[in-house]
Amino acid sequence: MNATWKLADGSEITAVVSNGTNMMQAAVDNNVPNVIGECGGCISCATCHVYVDEKWADKTGEIEEFEDAMLDVTEAERQKTSRLSCQIIASDGLDGLTLNVPKV
Repeated sequence: MNATWKLADGSEITAVVSNGTNMMQAAVDNNVPNVIGECGGCISCATCHVYVDEKWADKTGEIEEFEDAMLDVTEAERQKTSRLSCQIIASDGLDGLTLNVPKV
């Protein structure tokens, strides 16, 4: 699938992501700035916080309890489409996914 990260400076990074890969790992693999993933996807750091494009928000799955709690402590302000990218898993249904990377 293809995914695009839109950066705060207006630039974009687009990459092919293998199904089953979480979007935090995909961002790290593609050198997306400000998506760090310090905890490696264990939902314990919130350093992979992104804003899911409105078009995709309903397609990325439900926010579980731990993710919801971590979103309350992100460095950038939480928005209604905030997600931890480690909890979004690449699939054919997400082909074309757009994630906005908050300015930190």
